[in-house]
Amino acid sequence: MSNSYKYTVTERFLNYVTIDTQSDPHSTTFPSTEKQKDLGRILVKELLEIGISDAHLDEHGYVYATIPANTDKLVPVLCFCAHMDTAPDCSGTGVKPILHKNYNGADIILPDDETQVIRISDHPYLKEKIGDDIITASGTTLLGADDKAGVAVIMDLTNYLITNPHVKHGAIRILFTPDEEVGRGVEHVDMEKLGASVGYTLDAGEAGSLEDENFSADAMTIHFHGISAHPGTAKGKMVNALKLAATFLANLPKEKLAPEVTEGREGFVHPVHISGNAEKSSVQFIIRDFETSRLGEYEYMLQHMADEVVKMHPGASSTYEVREQYRNMKEVLQHHPQVVAYAEEAIIRSGLQPIKLPIRGGTDGSRLSFMGLPCPNLFTGEMALHSKHEFVSVRDMERSVDTLVHLVELWEQRS
Repeated sequence: MSNSYKYTVTERFLNYVTIDTQSDPHSTTFPSTEKQKDLGRILVKELLEIGISDAHLDEHGYVYATIPANTDKLVPVLCFCAHMDTAPDCSGTGVKPILHKNYNGADIILPDDETQVIRISDHPYLKEKIGDDIITASGTTLLGADDKAGVAVIMDLTNYLITNPHVKHGAIRILFTPDEEVGRGVEHVDMEKLGASVGYTLDAGEAGSLEDENFSADAMTIHFHGISAHPGTAKGKMVNALKLAATFLANLPKEKLAPEVTEGREGFVHPVHISGNAEKSSVQFIIRDFETSRLGEYEYMLQHMADEVVKMHPGASSTYEVREQYRNMKEVLQHHPQVVAYAEEAIIRSGLQPIKLPIRGGTDGSRLSFMGLPCPNLFTGEMALHSKHEFVSVRDMERSVDTLVHLVELWEQRS
């Protein structure tokens, strides 16, 4: 990076997080909330001001743009991707970002709810950030660093490359997506229009993180069918489907295969929603493991458990549905080793050591990888995601920009 360059990532980030872009898992529209397009329109305006002439927002809420190549070499077209929406887990309305200059390691008491305290004991990564400028929310909302830090990093990269044409690179496609947090982020991406050969999402945490594997994921719904009867004359007749579901949930493993007792490479089954009445009830699950084959094993286990419950109640029955959500990007990336290798080298060139950890979740990059765009995930500094304690280090975001500059240079140099 040029010593004279003034990063714009922090200024952009502080602006972007004030725009409510929370997605809605229960919506049937795409994007799930129209307000996500509010940020998209701002990004298009800023890209046009930077000098990116083809920047536009499409009807689905995607932002597409191209940083033109400035080299005569034939370089694979790179895509940098980040998502604009914030998670439904915590309010994203009225976000008030706070910049804590020269963080000294003390507890950070959030002013709008002083019961919300960010402590090193709860967030050990903060110990490494002493002396950095830290950004938090005010205590009543999430911050939105997931993934507006990624958005801001890509925007600053764009500004840097346009204002520093001596940095040689091939064509770079920018993609900002809606609805990543509800698992639909790339549902309507036009891959032909995108026209990229290699992708990188900007949606990982601590500085140096490079994620090239993630959970494989299914959604499963189990329906319990009971027997309805008037409660006043129900003796010997009624089979309450809600009670069937409750018995089934009570029988789930408690010492294994649950998010609250698993870590690392351990998979889980996780009930996320229950609905219904005495006649029919439904339990929705998310199923996760790094080995795709294990998903079927977990789903068979749940089906068998449901069958055992209904066997105890003559006349009751159960049915189930399974829907594929995403798969482990490692299955694709292992066939494109240079995509990860160049990212590792770029991280090292930015003064960091690569940290490779499996993602206990998914990213747009997972689905993009299976759509023909090998796409690992790079760090932005976003931490304590989906919570009121969310924070990000300014220096981490700047180093993410540095890494992308080195990455585009590497692809040009090695082509």
